[in-house]
Amino acid sequence: MSSIPQIQIRQQPALIGIDADPGTQDIRQPQAAYEMQTERPTLEMHQTQGELQIDQSRAWDALGVGPILESMSRIYSQSKEIALQGIARIVENGNRMAAIHLPGNPIAEIAKQLTFEHPEFNYYGEAAYDNVDITYTAHRVEINVTDGKVNVNVQVNPPEISYNRGKLDIYVRQYANLEIIPPQIDLKT
Repeated sequence: MSSIPQIQIRQQPALIGIDADPGTQDIRQPQAAYEMQTERPTLEMHQTQGELQIDQSRAWDALGVGPILESMSRIYSQSKEIALQGIARIVENGNRMAAIHLPGNPIAEIAKQLTFEHPEFNYYGEAAYDNVDITYTAHRVEINVTDGKVNVNVQVNPPEISYNRGKLDIYVRQYANLEIIPPQIDLKT
């Protein structure tokens, strides 16, 4: 029996080779520049001095060294009464001297009385505990406030990105191969 000739086919697939190194990426971001300036608030206060007024005229008047016109006015207002008292005293002394029939020495007694008694004018003002008048006038305080400020200046620096490319090599490691082997034919028969 004879065999049927067969064709042999041998196939070899293609192989692809890939050589890859990944890329690298560097990211760096410098710090932001930060600047802050402060303006301090100011406070100004101004006050004119207060005024203190002391009026001692009534106290000096009560001590008898007050205004001369007021003292003279008091003496003038009392002079009529003192003149009447003087006239009354003269009449009384005259009546005592006229009473010769009574015991005693009226002339010596009158002289003695006149030595220690004499009419007085009251030219002093009224004495009181509150004769000194004190007045104080305060002035308002002027306050000026200037607000302070805070100035902030921020400068953001952008990120610095650098990328190093990787390597990608694609190559044929094995080429495709197709081999057809024909059968051997015996030409002799």
